[in-house]
Amino acid sequence: MLIYLAIINIISLFTMWIDKRKARKNKWRIPEGRIWFFAIIGGALGATIGMYVCRHKTKHPLFLIGLPFIAIIQWIWIIIFFM
Repeated sequence: MLIYLAIINIISLFTMWIDKRKARKNKWRIPEGRIWFFAIIGGALGATIGMYVCRHKTKHPLFLIGLPFIAIIQWIWIIIFFM
């Protein structure tokens, strides 16, 4: 379980980083739905970290509030699961 979470969070972080790079170069972008998908299946912390480190999607209230909220919920579940 922990290996899965590590991998999906790394994928989420790199997804934000790649999308930011593409945005700067005016290239084809990663759909927001894919970012949300990775966040919902366990990568919300990685997506949140990517959002702040890359300063990407920080002007979108849904991302600014939604990603940290999902990350908190996911970590509560993890703590409950491993207790």
